[in-house]
Amino acid sequence: MKTPESRPLLLALAIAAVHGSALAQSSSNTQSGDNAKALPDLVITATRNKSTAGETPQKTTIITREQIEQQQAISNDPGQVLSNLIPSYSPGRQKLSNAGETFRGRSPLFLVDGVPQSNPLRDSARDRYTIDLDMVERIEVIHGASAEHGLGATGGIINFVTRRPDSGEVSQSVSASVTSDDNVDSDGQGYKVGYRISGQQGRWDYLLGGNIQERGVFYDGEDRLIGVAYPGELQNTESYDVLAKLGYWLDDDQNVEFFINRFQLEGKGGYVPVPGDRDNGVPTTARPGIIDGEPGENEVTTARLSYSHGDWLGNQVDTQLYSQTFRARFATTPFFPYVDANGNDQLDQTRNESDKVGAKFTLTRDGLLNDYLTLTTGLDVLQDETRQTLVETGRTYVPKSQFRNYAAFLQGDVAVTNRLTLHTGVRYEHAELKVDTYNTIDRSNVTQDNVTVQGGNPDFNETLFNAGVVYQATDQLQLFANYSEGFGMPDVGRVLRGISDAGQDVDNLLVLEPIITDNREIGGRFDWDRYHFEVSYYESDSDFGERLTEVNGTWVGNREKTEIQGVEITADADLNDAHNLAFSYTYADGESDTDGDGDVDTELSGINIAPETLKLSWSAAWTKRLSSHLQFTQFLDRDIEGDDLDFDGYGLVDGSMAYRTRAGKFSLGIENLLDKDYFTYYSQSARVSDEYYFQGRGRTVTLGYQLDF
Repeated sequence: MKTPESRPLLLALAIAAVHGSALAQSSSNTQSGDNAKALPDLVITATRNKSTAGETPQKTTIITREQIEQQQAISNDPGQVLSNLIPSYSPGRQKLSNAGETFRGRSPLFLVDGVPQSNPLRDSARDRYTIDLDMVERIEVIHGASAEHGLGATGGIINFVTRRPDSGEVSQSVSASVTSDDNVDSDGQGYKVGYRISGQQGRWDYLLGGNIQERGVFYDGEDRLIGVAYPGELQNTESYDVLAKLGYWLDDDQNVEFFINRFQLEGKGGYVPVPGDRDNGVPTTARPGIIDGEPGENEVTTARLSYSHGDWLGNQVDTQLYSQTFRARFATTPFFPYVDANGNDQLDQTRNESDKVGAKFTLTRDGLLNDYLTLTTGLDVLQDETRQTLVETGRTYVPKSQFRNYAAFLQGDVAVTNRLTLHTGVRYEHAELKVDTYNTIDRSNVTQDNVTVQGGNPDFNETLFNAGVVYQATDQLQLFANYSEGFGMPDVGRVLRGISDAGQDVDNLLVLEPIITDNREIGGRFDWDRYHFEVSYYESDSDFGERLTEVNGTWVGNREKTEIQGVEITADADLNDAHNLAFSYTYADGESDTDGDGDVDTELSGINIAPETLKLSWSAAWTKRLSSHLQFTQFLDRDIEGDDLDFDGYGLVDGSMAYRTRAGKFSLGIENLLDKDYFTYYSQSARVSDEYYFQGRGRTVTLGYQLDF
């Protein structure tokens, strides 16, 4: 395995030395909520044992509501928000599709209140856009492979924790914003309005919220229309989100809650892509025109019924039943032609359909062995049915695949001394995949042409382990180390739809074997009152991973050994009660075994690995009413040996101001403040294509208003 290059390691050591010296001299005791850092008094609900942030054996990040609003003042794109606030998350694509947005070089598992949003059986790459950020109270992030919630978290876990009812009888909030390119073109303008009401009445609490958003087209730094993408587009779309919660307290320890969220986003059409010329640096653009078929769409409904008991025979009990219905329509493409009743050649478009139902049971007992031991155990059940069809003709593109997963786990946390804690656990996974006999689609322009594939029912059993240690070396210094394993499936739909040789059956397809990812991490946390610093080094290996490559315009999953390693550094300083500075540095490198000899030999491209990144931010409270936020992100150059996916880095500056009055809060945000003209990281380093050679969004202005009453 290659080690990270000397430049990032030396930079990491230098930064650690500088911050270590500066932080040790500080003696103030104020904390800021303006930076994505672990808050020491906050419970991470995404961990099954409800760990306290800042005391875990692996890196975690907590994004608060204040930080979310700070970023939303600049951009409502969740991909941009996550990229700005989560170390080692790839640069946002500025599209509905999040293909190529990875976390530590692998796929994250997205959750909404613990309910899985990712669709690993047929990855439509839209799982980070299933809820509007207006409905989110905080975002919990677990870095690195984890099996805590089962399938999918080979890169980490990103859990969107929804808003909770405010205390008191009735609380209401209204919000509105308008967004425009800097030339104030009418087709580049959009708006968003929202309303929320919540409260408590006796043993009941409730919340109801909703918003509507309309987005205009996007312009780059040279005021050109940015091209529209077939897989999924954010620009020129409209969406709505409705969230409802109803809870009832049976007594002081027992609570029942029902939660449902409905999110829908649909394109408005009216623009068609104009291919660029990658070799000559000409970007893909767009022009007004009539599209074929229906625009792209996301429809997602997430529901959960939960019950918790804080003291059942001395145990903490948490149970939930959940469901998620996911529908994604993709734009019409030339890959699926058919002849209509009049004998005319027509184009078709695909629709991804996924239905999940599941249950989680967790029981925690602390105070064992004279308060030295805490045990957490539980059982998870999941059924996921996924298929992909062609809308106009009803043809099957990906056959219905039924995935059933049963898992039992046991986690133990041992306080060996006042300064040393051990964390270890085991999780047993049993998974079954069922696919009936099917035919690949009949199309004349590709090799897969009406091939019969025999169905099958393969199953897998995996025992996954984790072990970690946290050592409080001094009052200011905490050291941690962790080993964890993640469990994932390859993109089953991509495999099944791409079979071109007759005589195959699902039971014997080796490429359907699961992806087991080993994550090793070591790091330290430094906390000197007003100053905070954290550094971690990680390695993420998979003996039988999945690397995506583009073949004739179609993504193909290659099952190969992959090894990834990286460094993450975060720091922040409260200079005084009004001013906060924050810094982060991330570097990752990865390779795969393309020739099958057991040794990794080929660098992973931008479809997997994020670029080396530096981020700086400054938050200031000038008065009790006036505040500002300024952030700078520099993506450094990345060269891939023997490849034409080299990346020319770029730097972006964003800023916002907010002013509070008795009549509400007014905000002004500017994305890409300096109107930088650049090609996105994905366009440069993930694929070679004239159709996907997109520029990033130019200077964009957002005016916002919010009133709580």
